[in-house]
Amino acid sequence: MTRVKRGYVARNRRKKILKITKGFRSSVLFRPSNQRAMKALKYSYRDRRQKKREVRALWISRINNTTRNYKLNYNQFIHKLKKLNISINRKWLSQLALQDPHVFYQLINY
Repeated sequence: MTRVKRGYVARNRRKKILKITKGFRSSVLFRPSNQRAMKALKYSYRDRRQKKREVRALWISRINNTTRNYKLNYNQFIHKLKKLNISINRKWLSQLALQDPHVFYQLINY
């Protein structure tokens, strides 16, 4: 049976991990770099989902802040929109509240 040299397979795998951890503190040795890379990838997976929650919470707080200026709270405002079959998502509502308060005021008094 012929001899199989598999040096480049392992080297390429290690180089890939070291490339991921290039700017990290422990980025020279493979083992700590591999642990750091696994943890970083796990955090990035978690935080991609968490970012969506945080942005939605920001939109809601912007809408709530603006509606309170007109003696209404967020819950009442959303209920009113649903009752009138006005379907505008929270991102658009927060943009209206920030950039065009006149249109937002018309929505409240609709």
